[in-house]
Amino acid sequence: MTTRIMAALLCIAALTTPAVALQLGTPAPQRETKMRNVDGKELSIADVAGSKGTLVIFTCNHCPWAKAWETRIAELGNTYRQRGIGVIAINANDPAEHAEDSFDGMVQRAKDKNFQFPYVVDKGSTVAKAFGAERTPEAFLFAADGTLVYHGTIDDNAEDASAVKQHYLRDALESVASAQPVAMKETKALGCSIKYYGS
Repeated sequence: MTTRIMAALLCIAALTTPAVALQLGTPAPQRETKMRNVDGKELSIADVAGSKGTLVIFTCNHCPWAKAWETRIAELGNTYRQRGIGVIAINANDPAEHAEDSFDGMVQRAKDKNFQFPYVVDKGSTVAKAFGAERTPEAFLFAADGTLVYHGTIDDNAEDASAVKQHYLRDALESVASAQPVAMKETKALGCSIKYYGS
């Protein structure tokens, strides 16, 4: 492989590879970026921030992992919204890669799963890339002061909700809602790779 080809490949990788995942203790990037919600309104992470904290989940419609966890995600989001945690689900996938990830598909999914929180389109995947998000689903939980206190997966068993032993996200949400430190701050996000626009 020539030096010129190697350099070209490195440039392509730099354009399509997201930044390193957001570090614990840092604020959410792109907080003011407006994204289209399933109700047609334009919302940002800042718009949905809760008095006790904010949960940002990158997810989509087509991914088997996202589908496996989506009932639990809906339950957690709906429950903790009532306890002062702002919640927003973000689809950063290019629907050209999977038609199921289209806006119409999002509208139907939010209805079917009774999402009582925004489910928005990250057009161009700019927010996902700013977060360094790579998987669906992938959770980022911010405390009341706006700093990241949990990043990672939902729990330890995507396939069987009744067999879950470690409720990572639920435990973190409970701690934030109670203004307590989060014990398990980071886990490995498991899921499909985000299909970034233009990648």
